[in-house]
Amino acid sequence: MRETKAQKAARAGAILDGLEAQMPGARIELDYETPLELLVAVMLSAQCTDKRVNLVTPALFQRYRTAADYGAADVAEVEGFIRTCGLYRNKAKNLVATGKLLAEAHGGQVPLDREVLQGLPGVGRKTAGVVTTHLGGTPAFPVDTHIQRLAGRMGLSSARTPDGVEGDLRALVPEARWTKGHQLLIWHGRRTCAARAPACDRCTVHAHCPRRGVKAP
Repeated sequence: MRETKAQKAARAGAILDGLEAQMPGARIELDYETPLELLVAVMLSAQCTDKRVNLVTPALFQRYRTAADYGAADVAEVEGFIRTCGLYRNKAKNLVATGKLLAEAHGGQVPLDREVLQGLPGVGRKTAGVVTTHLGGTPAFPVDTHIQRLAGRMGLSSARTPDGVEGDLRALVPEARWTKGHQLLIWHGRRTCAARAPACDRCTVHAHCPRRGVKAP
């Protein structure tokens, strides 16, 4: 029998309940203290681990404290701080350009509107969603590779694009749970439901997961 939307929503809720019981401290793993630092850290995290980003941002944040600081920076100097992050050349250019635009058009403040954030150089929809959802701006359920993988395996979405997956998850999960749900799925993807070898034998929510696309052991 085909699962109804109500049944799927109930199963999504049970999955998040189980993950939250297992990982009540799930949170973003990027270190930051200000909205600008969050934006910069999320921009750097593209194709780079959070651990690596956290290693380079302390010196970066000390050198550039405001949007205007980034906007006036020499791109080559910024590259020196983030060289160990993937795509560092493009990221350095985007940080300088974004800092300049923030200083000139937004009073040096990070916009809390997702669409406005997407207008900044190097800020895609996922990045904008992560920033706004953690800063109390536009509600979002941003989708990264972990969430897209898990949503498919768990039978919560058959969409092939991050936007499609986000739309499906937002329709199943109450808005009040979007931020924590986003983080719980990321933590589960990193710690248990790996891309190539998901640890289904120790998965706390295996009873609610159809394991789509996972080969039987």
